[in-house]
Amino acid sequence: MLQFQSPGAILFQLGPLTIRWYGLFIALGFVAAVMVATRFARRWQLDQDKVINSSFVGFIGGIAGARLYYVALSWSQFARNPLEMFATWNGGLSIHGGIIFGMISGLTFARLSGLPVLRMMDMAGCAFPIAQCIGRWGNFFNSEAFGLPVDRSFPLALYIPEVSRPPKFATNEFFHPTFLYESVWNLAVFLFVYFFASKKLARYPGVTFMIYLALYSIGRLLIEPIRTDSIMADTIPVPVIASAAMLILALLAIPVLIGHHRKKASSEN
Repeated sequence: MLQFQSPGAILFQLGPLTIRWYGLFIALGFVAAVMVATRFARRWQLDQDKVINSSFVGFIGGIAGARLYYVALSWSQFARNPLEMFATWNGGLSIHGGIIFGMISGLTFARLSGLPVLRMMDMAGCAFPIAQCIGRWGNFFNSEAFGLPVDRSFPLALYIPEVSRPPKFATNEFFHPTFLYESVWNLAVFLFVYFFASKKLARYPGVTFMIYLALYSIGRLLIEPIRTDSIMADTIPVPVIASAAMLILALLAIPVLIGHHRKKASSEN
């Protein structure tokens, strides 16, 4: 049995400068992703500077897209004070928005730079899950992205301060650490796509990314139903809808990509 709680959202303050754990873990996730990307650049003999620049553009686009996606789906929360939409340090980044807009911006830059788009997709498929694994810990320090209440005797019991609890769970103290569940899942996805899929499927560019997308979506479909902060579309969490759509897309794309590459290889022989 393990009970734990956040020590607070702020790492340290230096005069008017406030450094928050959330921002630190987002930054650490990006650094880890770039490290993975540069290893693939060396493996595939790609221009490392272009790969790093593409990663940075994708990161900026992903952060902007993740925030815009969240704000658009939670507009009632920001309507009275629109300036709050810029307060990303308080949380409120949607992973699905980040994936969509990060891929669009990063791949657009990659294509304009002459980098192979499908290879860059596979690179992203290996870099994303380690970034997500690390970034999820920002939710822990913000006391957010937790699940339904659990008894204090539950094997993993996360204490949530009363100010951060949903009103209907105001009297509950301990909750599912769903941020941790997803972090561990993302680590497992990273290990699989990085050490296995990207090597075994190297002759099928684009497939590794689709495997990442499918596995990540499965994890969200399993974890999201026990979260307390999901944005809802009627009675269904929006992330469940988005994850189901991405899973279907990935499962349809995998055989198409494999067939395309086999046909291309056959015509070249």
